[in-house]
Amino acid sequence: MADSSGSAWVARFPTSTSTSDLIASFRTKVDSFIAALEAGGASVSISATLRPPERAYLMHHAWRIARENADAATVPAMAGVDIEWVHRGATGAVNAGAARVAANQMVAGYGIVYAPALTSRHSEGRAIDMTITNYSGKAFKDATGTSTTVTTAAQLHALGATYGVYKLTSDPPHWSDDGH
Repeated sequence: MADSSGSAWVARFPTSTSTSDLIASFRTKVDSFIAALEAGGASVSISATLRPPERAYLMHHAWRIARENADAATVPAMAGVDIEWVHRGATGAVNAGAARVAANQMVAGYGIVYAPALTSRHSEGRAIDMTITNYSGKAFKDATGTSTTVTTAAQLHALGATYGVYKLTSDPPHWSDDGH
């Protein structure tokens, strides 16, 4: 029997926080960038790397139901994810409001700020969510070995780009191999 949507789903299909789960070509670039940042005295906190497709599915459809008022009955099934998006009242009648409440619990639990895609750079192993602090006014080596002092976020983003790690400026922790 399927489990009803709601906050319990947030703990299932966890997202990795290890760079070792990124595709090899991107992992090398990310590891080099992080090493340069840490060598220069910055702090790096990774919150997400590889996102399982099941988690992407849950996040995407929870958002659609919660924020876009999608009909829970129209969500396609996904193999391996035994979730019941449709909620019913005591009489068995569909309760769209309860489905939205449950989806909102999931959105809050995942900490979703922007509409998540079904397939993203995270589910491809080509993105990392990381928070970089304690970098302002410090010198870092870019990918060519040239030392550069970073005082602004834009300079930090440019530093990452030398490594092939590009910042998506509209999503604070998100970096990827192409800026998306």
